[in-house]
Amino acid sequence: MSYKVAVVGATGNVGREMLNILHERQFPVSEVVALASRKSIGQEVTFGDKTIKCKSLDEYDFKGTDIALMSAGGAISKKWGEKIGKTGCIVIDNSSHFRMDPDVPLIVPEVNAHAIKGYTKKNIIANPNCSTAQMMVALKPLHDAAKIKRCVVSTYQSVSGSGKAAMEELWTQTRAIFVNDPVEMNVYPKQIAFNVIPHIDVFMDDGYTKEEWKMVVETGKILDPNIRVTATCVRVPVFLSHSESINLEFEREMTVKRAREILREAPGIMVYDKREDGGYITPIDAAGEFATYVSRIRKDDTVKHGLNLWCVSDNLLKGAALNAVQIAEVLCRDYLKKG
Repeated sequence: MSYKVAVVGATGNVGREMLNILHERQFPVSEVVALASRKSIGQEVTFGDKTIKCKSLDEYDFKGTDIALMSAGGAISKKWGEKIGKTGCIVIDNSSHFRMDPDVPLIVPEVNAHAIKGYTKKNIIANPNCSTAQMMVALKPLHDAAKIKRCVVSTYQSVSGSGKAAMEELWTQTRAIFVNDPVEMNVYPKQIAFNVIPHIDVFMDDGYTKEEWKMVVETGKILDPNIRVTATCVRVPVFLSHSESINLEFEREMTVKRAREILREAPGIMVYDKREDGGYITPIDAAGEFATYVSRIRKDDTVKHGLNLWCVSDNLLKGAALNAVQIAEVLCRDYLKKG
């Protein structure tokens, strides 16, 4: 069985990673098509040892294409997502546009793969927010064991989550500081080099940002709407990988030893938790890795059944491209039958 796959937004950070992961995981493709805006027509991207020239999304006919992996932003998803779905091509969308649509499943395969079956309503499946995705992988097995009542999460999110321009801004600001040039701010409202910014996405009326809101509502849709979640999302001067400090309160007892054992057996998780200098995972360690890493597992004595942990994952991989390809793998294995 093989499938024709289109990658929409193939020239972006996530689109390129989608192509890499499709090849690395030996996804059963009969053909891969790279799609982007008209200005990118002819631009070359790689798929394994092959070079593919980008075609225009505006002019592409999706009939006969089985799966479209989309990572071109919410506006493109809004314009094209349902149109593509109506051709029979199944869309796996990385933007926020469809995530809270009741007719679109929001999927982290290690957590709620069973919900993929709901794709038939619109032929669309949504990828969660990058910070939510890695947290769900870590929370799911613990929730199954002792039921999480409350989650307090503080994120330390890399600039790659804002795209290539943000990565360039961190680089140019860092260089400017070292050579005593003026520091220019174009992507972020404050200097990101040697700084942290407690502001991701737009502010909402209640004082939270939309990124923080996403973590709350997406946790409810993916894992359990009864988990009370509060988040503080912070941009940090790191190129790749998001980190999260997670505080959990359970309904039942959850010891550090049991949590460690559960997480070590859980799919998608690597536990690296040594109580010594360097005995934990940092963003640099996680960059380029498929796993979601958990470190610093420890008891929270301020509540009856409390636990703290540190969670790190490459946001371009598990937070975006890898999760989308994993969804496609489950889709093909369990729902699509094609010769």
